[in-house]
Parts: sequence; C-alpha cells; structure tokens
Amino acid sequence: MKHTSTRHAILQAARRVVRAGGAATLTLDAVAHEAGVSKGGLLYHFPSKDKLIAGMLEQMLASFDDDVRAAAEAPGQPPGAWARAYASITCAPEWQSHDLSADLLAAVSTNADLLEPVRARYAEWQRLLEYDGIDPAIATLVRLAADGLWFADMFGLAPPSGPLRAQVLEALIALTQE
Repeated sequence: MKHTSTRHAILQAARRVVRAGGAATLTLDAVAHEAGVSKGGLLYHFPSKDKLIAGMLEQMLASFDDDVRAAAEAPGQPPGAWARAYASITCAPEWQSHDLSADLLAAVSTNADLLEPVRARYAEWQRLLEYDGIDPAIATLVRLAADGLWFADMFGLAPPSGPLRAQVLEALIALTQE
C-alpha cells in the first residue's frame, strides 16, 4: 500500500512541477523535492526521467480509459455510446485540466517515443468507435472534434466557452444519436 501511495505522490508532484514551471523544469531532483522524498526514493519507483514520464502518461491514460468505459458500458446504452462517452469525458471540466497537458508536453519535449502508449491507446479507442453501432465516419468525426476542443483548451487556441461550448458538445452528442 505504501509503495502505491508513494508512487502516486511522486506522479502528482511531477505534474505540479511541470504545471508550475513547464516541461523544462521536470527534473528528478525537482520532483523528489516536490514529493518530499529522497532522490533515491524517487529512483526506486522511477529509475529515469523517461520512466517517470511514462508513469505519468500511463496513469493519465488508465484513468481516462476507465472514465470512458464506465460511461460507454453503462446498462441500456443505445448505439453510439462509445462516441458519446468519448466526447463527454474529453470535454468534461476535470479532463480539460492542465494535468493532461503537463503529461503530454513533458513526454513530447523529452522523448517522442514516450508517446507510443498514447498512440496505442488511441488506436484501441478508434477501433472501439468504429464498432460502436453508428457510422464509423461519424464516430471518428466526433472523436476528432472532441480532441480538437481538448487541444484548443490545452494551448489556449480560442476555445469556445460558456453557452457556445455547451452547444458544441450538444452538437457532437447529437451526431451520435442520428
């Protein structure tokens, strides 16, 4: 239990370091200090910076995947449940947080190969969307639009807000019900 909680605390500390100073400030020393563990303690859980970033990404992917699956696989869902869940969760306030941005920015800026698990997870999500019971092109369009909104938020690229944001999400959900 202690092992898991320390690992989680280190991952949370890494996110705080990146949020506070950007991906360039993500060092093992900075994370150990932020987490309140020795550098040796950090290295026990994450023997390199790449392993730390991989851990950040894996935790983020698993959590997102769990949330989407729970929504998509709820009893009584009509066709299009995966696309609706993907769009709803991607656009949910808790998934629009900068924790995700921190993970992705840290991964891309240090080693693009670290994105391979993200690519693999996206391939799996795409496969699930294509067999969601609605037109695969519509399901894919919904995914790409939801991702676009997420990226617009992440990088401050004139993301819609307020009523317009709600209308955009409603339009995406409506596409899954036709």
